Amino acid sequence: MSRRPLRVPALAAVLALLLLAVPTARADTRPSVTLSTSQAGTGGSITVTGSGWRPRTLLMLLICGRSVPSRGVIGGTNSCANADGRAVTTDAAGRFRRALPVAEPPVPCPCVVHVATVTGPAAAADAIFQVAGHAVAPLPPPTADGRLAVLSDVRLDGSGGLLTWFGAPPARTLVLTVGNVGTEAVQDPVFQVGTAHGVFAPQWEEQQWRGTIAPGARARVRLPVELAAGAHGDYTVSLKYGGRVLAEQPWGVGRPWGVTLFWILLCLVVPAAVFRAGLAIVDRVRPLGPRSRRKRAPTPPGVPEETPETYETTSSPLPWFTPDSAPHGDHPTSPPTPTQKGST
Repeated sequence: MSRRPLRVPALAAVLALLLLAVPTARADTRPSVTLSTSQAGTGGSITVTGSGWRPRTLLMLLICGRSVPSRGVIGGTNSCANADGRAVTTDAAGRFRRALPVAEPPVPCPCVVHVATVTGPAAAADAIFQVAGHAVAPLPPPTADGRLAVLSDVRLDGSGGLLTWFGAPPARTLVLTVGNVGTEAVQDPVFQVGTAHGVFAPQWEEQQWRGTIAPGARARVRLPVELAAGAHGDYTVSLKYGGRVLAEQPWGVGRPWGVTLFWILLCLVVPAAVFRAGLAIVDRVRPLGPRSRRKRAPTPPGVPEETPETYETTSSPLPWFTPDSAPHGDHPTSPPTPTQKGST
């Protein structure tokens, strides 16, 4: 049985066709809006095209004044030409195409074409548009007070370590998700973080979060929280923004038992060390006894050291202390007694 040779170029071509047939995921899934023209007069129309939206979602298209994409629609829908707005539903791929009549908004430009979801999770996108012949006025200064709200998931991250057990300042990270419920973007908001012990009033400290939160958007905020050294007990961490308390989180701090252990050891070790030092001082300054004061003279060089003489003691009596009753012949070597000398 003969085998046909494998044709590598043909297989490579088939694989390439299969890969091209597989739909690729979009790199950018954020909603976007494009316009057929950036300027038109009242009575005309423009074509609005969008992509990156959720499939089968109802959208509202409006021309709004006093707005820029970076700050959103200032004043909400009150700044838009609501009577001339249009609705559109995205297709299965999240795209849409809709004609929008040009109308003057109730407030001066700068203007945008504002596209926002009507149902489901909030999403919006803006495109710069100029209404020909419409008045233009500078935007009001941004005011970001009181436009952030806590959405969910407020917690304290972190744990104590060995240093905290010995009295180091306890530290945690306050983590929460905030959303911009206003009509202007909030840039680098300044929060107030307060810590309260028991029933006492909280002590507030300002902390700035770096970032921009667009209208209708949300952001994950992480703020450090630190207590004083040796703090323990029940604490409450509060978050305030724009004069309103947004969240509160309890925090139970354990007692630094390492400090107690240190003081116990200190109370035991220090008295023992003082007692030993006192004994050493007493040994040095107390008077010496008579025997301990005797000192031998140093031996000159070249002279052997003398060893103390030892004497043997015997229990036998000396010859001249023998009794007189003993016969003289028995002791010829004994010296004569006085009686014997006189008699001779």
